[in-house]
Amino acid sequence: MSAADPIVISSYARTPMGGFQGALSGATAIELGATAVKAAVARAGVDPAEIDRIYMGCVLPAGLGQAPARQAALNAGLPQSIEATTVNKMCGSGMQAAIMAAEALDSGNADVIIAGGMESMSNAPYVLQKYRGGGRIGHGEIKDTMYLDGLEDAYTPGKLMGNFAEDTAQEYQF
Repeated sequence: MSAADPIVISSYARTPMGGFQGALSGATAIELGATAVKAAVARAGVDPAEIDRIYMGCVLPAGLGQAPARQAALNAGLPQSIEATTVNKMCGSGMQAAIMAAEALDSGNADVIIAGGMESMSNAPYVLQKYRGGGRIGHGEIKDTMYLDGLEDAYTPGKLMGNFAEDTAQEYQF
């Protein structure tokens, strides 16, 4: 890339911010992502055939099926030839998708990329872990994937991400 060929953001779109179990709870993360992608492509006036890649952040992919970014792309009307990558980096997933897009553009590996994120905490399923081998005897444990995969620290069980934000703000006085 040269200075004469800068990286630009040609469009954007988003869905409304929904509340947990609110008005948007009937829409899956895939449907929400596809809606935003379709609107962004239309606003940009880009031919979908010109789009090289899509990077979509998604923290809670349980129950969405394989390749959530590809599903969003295809549901938005993008061609099957598009490369699609789902990024899972917790709260930074959408931002990491944008960083990956910028790096690919800067390196010349792609010319047109969609970057974004999609989520539906309302639709994160509950799971029965350790039942693959069959529940034999005793109680089983149902786990909430929104809590397990989205809110609870993997290294400090029971501690939520919001607690880390508060602790950090207090420690560094900001």
